[in-house]
Amino acid sequence: MSGRRRNYLVCFTFFLSFFINVHSIWSQDKGVFTGGITANGNVFIRDSLIGASGIPQYDHELFGSEIWLNLNYRKSGYDLRMRFDAFNNSNLLNPNDSYTDEGIGYWYVSKQVDKFNFAVGYLYDQIGSGIIFRSFEQRPQLIDNALVGGRITYDINENWSARAFTGRQKFLFGRNGAEVKGVTLEGFVNLADSTSTKAFSIAPGIGFVNRTLEEEKVEKLVDIIKNYIPEDQVKPEYNTYLLSVFNTLSYDKFSLYTEFAYKTSDVFSNPMAIRTSLTGIETFGKLVKESGTVAYASLSYANKGLGLTVEGKRTENFDFRTDQTLTQNFGLINFIPPMNRLNTYRLTSRYSPATQLLSEQAFQVDARYAPSRKLAFNVNFSNITDLSGELLYREIYTEFTLKKKRKWQLTTGVQLQNYNQEIYEIKPEVPLVKTITPYVDYLYRFTRKKSLRIEAQYMDTDEDFGSWVFGLAEFGLAPHWIFEVSGMYNIQPSKNSPTNAAGESLKILYPTFGVTYIQKSNRFNIRYVKQVEGVVCSGGICRLEPAFSGVRMSMSSTF
Repeated sequence: MSGRRRNYLVCFTFFLSFFINVHSIWSQDKGVFTGGITANGNVFIRDSLIGASGIPQYDHELFGSEIWLNLNYRKSGYDLRMRFDAFNNSNLLNPNDSYTDEGIGYWYVSKQVDKFNFAVGYLYDQIGSGIIFRSFEQRPQLIDNALVGGRITYDINENWSARAFTGRQKFLFGRNGAEVKGVTLEGFVNLADSTSTKAFSIAPGIGFVNRTLEEEKVEKLVDIIKNYIPEDQVKPEYNTYLLSVFNTLSYDKFSLYTEFAYKTSDVFSNPMAIRTSLTGIETFGKLVKESGTVAYASLSYANKGLGLTVEGKRTENFDFRTDQTLTQNFGLINFIPPMNRLNTYRLTSRYSPATQLLSEQAFQVDARYAPSRKLAFNVNFSNITDLSGELLYREIYTEFTLKKKRKWQLTTGVQLQNYNQEIYEIKPEVPLVKTITPYVDYLYRFTRKKSLRIEAQYMDTDEDFGSWVFGLAEFGLAPHWIFEVSGMYNIQPSKNSPTNAAGESLKILYPTFGVTYIQKSNRFNIRYVKQVEGVVCSGGICRLEPAFSGVRMSMSSTF
């Protein structure tokens, strides 16, 4: 056994023994001990026709898995948490590669002392909406940007609090070297007088973040930049500062959230910038140095079955990472809210726009109206461009829901999209994807325990892989069983679709068969899946993933 793995085993054993002993000693004081385990398993079945091949899992590993074990204990103002992570030939980190490792993925200890809360370990936190700082986890993409360090929170009074934190960002079982420090002040002010019947308040806040690069990373940037022509060379800074001012104004049935953020001049990677080498060769992608801004606002109104939300955002040069040479979703210290509807149906979510950190101007309008408990309407419109006005994404989404209490529910509508595949999927010189997607979702309850849900969707497009049809049937036997069968069929393939030996585009069926078993707080699922290449999003974080072919298993349990 290697020294590193031996240390992990000793550390895990210590934490497990600590939790058990603490629970045993304090059990008479009614402390709360909870936990849970989540496990995924993938059996990879090679299918070169759809592109599910050419990576270690399909070639020789054949199986991959991930496990997370959580333990939590709360008692007398103490909050203790620990998580053990294990990855075996996992494709979560990089869908085109294999990752294997194990160890303590998270630990946290906090203590409430009067108005103070002291916390050390792995911290999940954010300032405002997260534009200048957010440490978070998105497990489906193995994103775990916890801040490993310490935090102090002070409750000034019942309406105002301040907190300060410092640490380094987690990366897998190691650390990113950049130091991150921040402070924030948040509060609440009731502006309504004692005679008013309408709520009127503000919840202002201000946040400040500093990132300090270590010597090694600055030297790494210098080594890259010195190969640029003189007019493209920039000087990296050790320190970058960010400021955010935000507020929620509530009046009667209206709520307005606004936030403005500023980032001082910083070196970052611009994949669309043209770089000229010292030999005169031009390529895309180079390190540039600019300051950045984000302006974001969200206005909502709710009254008697009507809900209306209008959002707007402008982003310029706001790529903020622990390492400026990282790309995609790696090393991000902040989170910029997406400006599109988070769709859930298979075809309506096929083209999802990833938030653009360097140049994005967007707005979104969402209107919901329910005249009765049986009837509801939803219309959503979003429009995203870059700062020069080039269209990146546009969506019109309509939804109509009609239901009969305890018997059936019908949901139907249509989606229209424009999607810039050249920007979002880095596919040069491809046309704008234009889609029309009608859909229907019907749920019928035979009895209190038996139900059947049917989905049908059709996507009409001449771009990318062409047009698709999707169908799903899901039969539920409450409270334990759910059976699923679905298929996605390339009914009208384009020249970009998979081809046969003669070069002819193929009509391919991508089926799924699955069963789920639920027993109290335990859930088990196994599915045979064949999935086409496409963009996958989780919590507003998106990435392009290759096709998948195989069996997926999952298990979750809480105690």
